Amino acid sequence: HSSRFSTTLCGQRLYTATASLSQILDVNDHAPAFPNKYIHFEISESATVGSRFLLESAEDPDVGLNALQNYVLTHNDNFILKQHANPDGSKYAEMVLQKPLDREEHPRLSLKLIAVDGGNPQRSGSVNIEITVLDANDNAPVFNQSVYRATVMENAPKDTYITTVNASDADRGTNGQITYSFSKLKGSIADIFIIDEKTGIISVSGQVDYEKDKKYEVRVEAKDQGGLTDSSKVVIEVIDVNDNAPVINVMSFSSPVSEDAPPGTTVAVINITCSIDTNLPFKIKSSLTSYYNLISDIGFDREITPEYNITITATDSGSPPLSSTRTLHLKISDVNDNAPLFDEGPYSAFVTENNSPGMSIFTVSARDSDWNQNARISYLLEDTQISGTPVSTYISINSETGVLHAVRSFDYEQIKQLKLVVKAQDGGSPPLSSNVTVKIMIQDQNDNAPQVLYPVQTSSSLVAEMVPRSADVGYLVTKVVSVDVDSGQNAWLSYKLQKATDRALFEVVNDKDAVKQRLTVVVEDNGQPSRSATVNVNVAVADSFPEVLSEFTDFTHDKEYNDNLTFYLVLALAVVSFLFITCLVVIISVKIYRWRQSRILYHSNLPVIPYYPPRYADTLGTGTLQHVYNYEVCRTTDSRKSDCQFTRPCSQNVLIMDPSSTGTKQRMQSEQNILDEPDSPLEVSLLDIF
Repeated sequence: HSSRFSTTLCGQRLYTATASLSQILDVNDHAPAFPNKYIHFEISESATVGSRFLLESAEDPDVGLNALQNYVLTHNDNFILKQHANPDGSKYAEMVLQKPLDREEHPRLSLKLIAVDGGNPQRSGSVNIEITVLDANDNAPVFNQSVYRATVMENAPKDTYITTVNASDADRGTNGQITYSFSKLKGSIADIFIIDEKTGIISVSGQVDYEKDKKYEVRVEAKDQGGLTDSSKVVIEVIDVNDNAPVINVMSFSSPVSEDAPPGTTVAVINITCSIDTNLPFKIKSSLTSYYNLISDIGFDREITPEYNITITATDSGSPPLSSTRTLHLKISDVNDNAPLFDEGPYSAFVTENNSPGMSIFTVSARDSDWNQNARISYLLEDTQISGTPVSTYISINSETGVLHAVRSFDYEQIKQLKLVVKAQDGGSPPLSSNVTVKIMIQDQNDNAPQVLYPVQTSSSLVAEMVPRSADVGYLVTKVVSVDVDSGQNAWLSYKLQKATDRALFEVVNDKDAVKQRLTVVVEDNGQPSRSATVNVNVAVADSFPEVLSEFTDFTHDKEYNDNLTFYLVLALAVVSFLFITCLVVIISVKIYRWRQSRILYHSNLPVIPYYPPRYADTLGTGTLQHVYNYEVCRTTDSRKSDCQFTRPCSQNVLIMDPSSTGTKQRMQSEQNILDEPDSPLEVSLLDIF
């Protein structure tokens, strides 16, 4: 409205409103001003870094750029300035602690805060900041010496002055007040010395004895009221008064000493000059540290001397001289220098066959002259073999007791002796061992009955011995051959005639005796209990072979041959004929082939190697008698029976009757008795030939 205007006056600002609306510009004619000349702070030196302290704000009536723009804090090491703005645009500042305060270094700080506007020329105002640093107990007492040294006469009276300790504290007031005390006194020192807690004076409070302690080292502690402390060492040397005999102090003593320690090994360290018995293997030698060493003069052997009593004697130079003694008991520790030794060796043990598995057989024992673990013996079996089998499959051993146990039941007929090696090993490190040989003899038991080798007892044929009727008394009919696989008296065999068709026949032979005779012979060994076997001997009493034929036919058969026997004989004859013709053809073919080969060799001028056919051998039922036989085959024209005879010049006949066939076989033996020749045949049947 052009007809109206108003004027508003506020401080130095004048706004005039006219119809044209004009503005009055500010001039920087005022400087920022603080309400007070000084700002006081009391800050503890224990204040933490980052602590904030709000400062008074300055006032500037100007506006815009001419108003208050910035605060500036004079340079210092402890504080920095942080500026902030209020919502209305006014500004204020804070001091932030960036480095801890130290009252002992700077008890007061003087800073200046400057407020600056943005006018041109620029105007400013300032205020002084006075900071008083409050004390904190951040300094511990400090002794003026790290070690205090003093002397005192032994037997000094109570309250005798020794020395004074002194400590200082940089803090003020109660934080700097110090009290003194002993720290961690050992033994009876607390009863000997005393310290004044305010002045630090150390004096005697008890009995000082040089013979007990030549020197005392005590720790003294200084503590302020805030609980901070410092410590120092006080060394108090006692001056000797010759009122006691020498005291032998053994500074170190090594017991036990290993028996392998070399000569010159230090056994003990002694504090004074002394002497020992010259008969002992030790000597005294001084060291560079004013001590005396007790050293060994020879090597030790615990097995001979396990310990020593060493008496040490010390004598002073007083008048009269006083002396004292001390005995050291030195033990010698064991070294594993002895191997176990068996009580005897080699060992021999006996065990009867057919033993039960696990049975204890024998005990080996070894001794070790070492001690403790070095003398602890373990028994082991060496890894040997018996007949290709590990010994552990036969024998086991208890590792602690040395008892040998049978793993299996032994058979004397298979193995007669076990030879094994037992190791005795001690528990030392390294272990030592020794071996011993143990021979275990297997003793025979009578667990096998005699076996009859001759005459052979078979189910398919019967053996008959032919005895002429004209035989005299004492005529050798046959010989029973038997063996026993046992040994000793268990294999001693005796023979007796148990049963015979006619016992009197074998005492007096006459023409009225029966042709066929059956004898039962018992073979008995000498074991306990004894075992036996029986054999049946068939005897034919006749002067000619045909005479006994019918009798032995009845003897081997309970009834007459039936009509089928002829059929079997014819069939057998046909088979034999076929085999004969086949063999003949083969022999001729072989002869022709060899003849042709010889002709080829002859024309080829090669050396001719003569060919000799092999000799044929027959092995009988026992598998032990191999012989060469010549056979003669004869056919007879007797009734329904046919016989095959195999002969050699002989004076005695053996008849073999086969109940399963229709014929008999006869073989002639040589003049020398068949049973007296170890290589004579026992029997041959028709089946053996074909």
